[in-house]
Amino acid sequence: MTVTDDARVTTRSRAAEIFNSAVAATAVGAAWELGALDELKKHGKLSATEFARHNDLHERSTVGMFTALASVEIVERRGDDIVIGPHFDEVYDNKSLFHWLTQGSGELFIRMPYVLQNKNRVGDYYRRDAAAISFDCREISERYFDPAFWSAMNGLGYEFTAAADLGSGSGERLIQIAKRYPGVRGLGIDIATPAIDMARDEAAKAGLADRLSFVEGDARAITPRPEFAEIDLLTCFMMGHDFWPKENCVKSLRQIHDAFPKARRFLLGDATRTSGIADTELPIFTLGFELGHAMMDVYLPTLDEWDGVFADGGWRLVKRHLISNLSLSVVFELERL
Repeated sequence: MTVTDDARVTTRSRAAEIFNSAVAATAVGAAWELGALDELKKHGKLSATEFARHNDLHERSTVGMFTALASVEIVERRGDDIVIGPHFDEVYDNKSLFHWLTQGSGELFIRMPYVLQNKNRVGDYYRRDAAAISFDCREISERYFDPAFWSAMNGLGYEFTAAADLGSGSGERLIQIAKRYPGVRGLGIDIATPAIDMARDEAAKAGLADRLSFVEGDARAITPRPEFAEIDLLTCFMMGHDFWPKENCVKSLRQIHDAFPKARRFLLGDATRTSGIADTELPIFTLGFELGHAMMDVYLPTLDEWDGVFADGGWRLVKRHLISNLSLSVVFELERL
């Protein structure tokens, strides 16, 4: 059987599209972290060589980064000038998801052949960049979860004095709360030392070091501490899936309930597992989020599965605040039983 020239070109073109898109995805994360995307958003164009020189970057590599972005029409190259392309705005709006994939979780996906082998899946068999993920989650939370979060906050129905954020990452949520509610104190709890260090630095930069504190702790197995006693509002975002499977989740929710005896509301936000979507129609983030957590052996519950654990964990579901533009995400507003 003879393969025609047209067939070879079509096959090669599609393969090139997939290959170049993978390279471009890493370039999106890099361009955001280095400030290029923000400069393009502000000015509409930049000089590749001047951007490299101004930021002390390797010039040919910087041009290569912009070439990768141009290959999928995020930008256009006009000589040395880089201008925004037809897909720039959509990619810019989702830049933190690209960074989460390629920087925060990059090593996990790169080592997929190793991670998938059962003989290797013992101990700390994968690594992710905790500081990068905290950096990503700050923007993911702001862009996707904040509208639902503040809707829930505005409807609490009581005045709180102290908030604790489980899995606090960069500390941005507590910083926002402290700025909006001047008399409130905040406590961040995170398992990752780099995230704790980042949060303390960010709180100090915001002039809130006297009202916000951060401690290391595992939200999945929280135990009472003296500083927990006066907390009357709990928040937890983008890590609720770490509580699962079901029996573990019920236990974790119950431990949280008991460790914070005065907490009246618990705002729990996370992406959930999708179903019924064709493989070729998966929206942005869903594939990376679900495959990444499968490789980490983290169970992702569906919305319905979440509904089945709250009462046993000591909480009543008051309301679901659905988020339609980030996989199938939600903020659960829970009330203490």
